[in-house]
Amino acid sequence: MTFEPENIPSFERIFRAASGRIRAFPGCSQLELYRDLKDPDTFFTFSTWVDEESLEAYRNSEFFREVWGQTRTLFSNPAQAWSLSRQHAN
Repeated sequence: MTFEPENIPSFERIFRAASGRIRAFPGCSQLELYRDLKDPDTFFTFSTWVDEESLEAYRNSEFFREVWGQTRTLFSNPAQAWSLSRQHAN
């Protein structure tokens, strides 16, 4: 997520306020916030979910719609999201 510089404090407040509830959402086992070292206007959230159904339940929740509605107005560019699977080296 890339933000207008003046919107970063607002995003950080939203994230701090929401992070406990996200972590407590059924199926969420990890949530972290990262900031790009070369572009300080860019942030990444990294979350781990027990299964895809849990993630989809979160994405379809009223809580997500509320938080996302507040957050997306702060972007300077459209956000990108990826769903990944862990690959084990042999």
